Amino acid sequence: MPFAAITYRVKLGYEDEIAEIFAGFQRVNTPVMRDEEGGQAGRLLGTAVFIKDDVMVRVIHYEGDFRAVAAHMAGQRGVHLIEEKLAPYLAEQRDTSTPGAFGAYFRDAVMRCVSQLSVDTHPVER
Repeated sequence: MPFAAITYRVKLGYEDEIAEIFAGFQRVNTPVMRDEEGGQAGRLLGTAVFIKDDVMVRVIHYEGDFRAVAAHMAGQRGVHLIEEKLAPYLAEQRDTSTPGAFGAYFRDAVMRCVSQLSVDTHPVER
């Protein structure tokens, strides 16, 4: 089950304010992601947010089609509320107001994965 990491450039000195915003995060209404035909495209298994100085990273644990993650998140009210509250603390403003704009930002902000290891990929001991 893969992970993805989304980067945010934030203004220095606002780590506590940003942490407070995420403390009140409204979770997605369902972890099940749907494709355009309404079939299940995957599930969100978990998320975590990390911040250090001017870099914030949201880690997403999911299964299924990663493109469905952006579409699913773009339709979530809680995500848009977070985006609004984060706007004053972002070093670079971005448009996430429409599903297309949100998807474009999401794709551009994904970090390159260089390694993912899990118990599922661990060699079996004999």
